[in-house]
Amino acid sequence: MDEPRTPFRLPLIAILRGVMPVEVAEHCEVLVEEGFDAIEIPTNSPDWTRSVAIASANFGDRARVGAGTVLEAAHVDALLAAGGTLAVTPNVRPAVIRRAVERGLPVVAGFATASEAFDALEAGAPMLKLFPAAVYGPAMVRALRSVLPPVPLFAVGGITPETLPVYLSAGCQGVGIGGELYRPGQSAEHTRTQARRFREAWMEHSA
Repeated sequence: MDEPRTPFRLPLIAILRGVMPVEVAEHCEVLVEEGFDAIEIPTNSPDWTRSVAIASANFGDRARVGAGTVLEAAHVDALLAAGGTLAVTPNVRPAVIRRAVERGLPVVAGFATASEAFDALEAGAPMLKLFPAAVYGPAMVRALRSVLPPVPLFAVGGITPETLPVYLSAGCQGVGIGGELYRPGQSAEHTRTQARRFREAWMEHSA
């Protein structure tokens, strides 16, 4: 079986949940400097479309900037209007996945069961994310890999630099990183420190 390939140079999706428009640029800047080229701003963040627009305008040539917690077709349309180039969902809503695919957006569709994973693929999702991964663990990843086609699989939810290699070894192509990377109100330098820890964990595993 061919190894699934992601559209990212560094397949670590940075999740800036709760980020404010006034601070989004400084956090994106350190992420890009640390090699991250996939940045997600969840729709339950303050004025998320403005943050996506700011991040896309400043860093869209070096990273895919998109939205997470994409729950409805209107989110897809608003994301595109803001210049976003990536959609991440927490669950399987076929109409939302189809809308994103039809409009040319790469989608990382969240699922929690094998049935949901196949429903997402049937709707056209090119990438999947097991969420919340820490609840299911790497054993779930190994079991899924025995039945899933060769599509990129991300683990999201509770991933740390220490557990990152375990999920990669189990069959994930990448991970999404939320609270271990960014929490509202923290400094950009702290974001840099955490980003570097994850990047180094990835590089050590990939060496």
